[in-house]
Amino acid sequence: MPGERILTTHVGSLPRPDALAALLLRKEHGEDYDPGELDRLTDRAVREAVAGQRAIGLDIVNDGEVGRTGYATYVQDRLTGFSGESPSLRFDDLSDFPAWRRRMGEAAGTRRLHRPRCTGPVALRDAAPLAREIERLTAALADAGATAGFMNAASPGVIAIFQANDFYADTDSYLAALAEAMKPEYEAIADAGLVLQIDCPDLAMGRHVVYSADDEAAFLRRAAMQVEVLNAALENVPAERARLHVCWGNYEGPHHRDIPLAAIADVLLAAKPQGLLFEAANPRHAHEWTVFRDRRGWEDRILIPGVIDSTTNYVEHPELVAERIGRFVDLAGAERVVAGTDCGFATFAGIGKIDPAIARMKLAALVEGAEIASRRLNS
Repeated sequence: MPGERILTTHVGSLPRPDALAALLLRKEHGEDYDPGELDRLTDRAVREAVAGQRAIGLDIVNDGEVGRTGYATYVQDRLTGFSGESPSLRFDDLSDFPAWRRRMGEAAGTRRLHRPRCTGPVALRDAAPLAREIERLTAALADAGATAGFMNAASPGVIAIFQANDFYADTDSYLAALAEAMKPEYEAIADAGLVLQIDCPDLAMGRHVVYSADDEAAFLRRAAMQVEVLNAALENVPAERARLHVCWGNYEGPHHRDIPLAAIADVLLAAKPQGLLFEAANPRHAHEWTVFRDRRGWEDRILIPGVIDSTTNYVEHPELVAERIGRFVDLAGAERVVAGTDCGFATFAGIGKIDPAIARMKLAALVEGAEIASRRLNS
């Protein structure tokens, strides 16, 4: 209808200021740091992240996850039961390319991401970090005149992938404990008036990381269980207040062993959140818009396709962005499409491939592409 406009958002992480990233890493590795300075730098970075997103023209914005070291590992500061170190994750698509795996490791730097193991009962230990995050973001939203904000939270399944289990008798018990421990976080974010974004790479990336030795049927049964556990944790969060992000791993690899979107479609449809963020820009998954064309069941969902790739410093042309958005608008209608990104631009502090200035330019291309798509919709 006349006057419709395609809204824009992104997946979550944005490049952190160097000084803040350095302090986060010192804290994570148990080194001396100044808590007051960390607090001051985080306050400033959140304000700048929100103001920067609004200046670019993004509609639904967040804190850039700038105060977290990693999207799935931050829970070690909030939950009991974690210590030691988890084994390295092995991305199965890189198994055929050991030289490229080494180069990727060298490019990431010498500081290894700290991922403690589960060595005891998992429970909420400290609600203060989340309360501070919510306070920072809501204040920054008000200062920037933003009307819609979201906050990321790790799914039980992705926490289980990054933090190995040495305590619970089986994976199901571990997931149940994680869900119970994370439930207050999910509810607090939604109760604060923010959109809760659940990050669920476990439902796609998990296939070629933790479950690469299983057949596809076994993985899909596991993924269905992870969604069941997640839904239980979301029992008090309205579906329209939540969105789910699924991806195949935010790294520049061949991805030739990614499980197809069509294979996990039923799993995703069983999840409670109304919004769905998914990869639709990178060369391995851009063609999968046809999954939404060829099957039913998405009619009540808000589709948030990635129309900007998050693993390359190429800046997408706004006309290409508009073309990608148009495919989904034709399928679902403008009221059920929000233009997004494939994944975050700085998934972990100190480990990032995208130049900060280029990340901003890519987001500007996202906004311009959505404006072009909106004009075509109303012409």
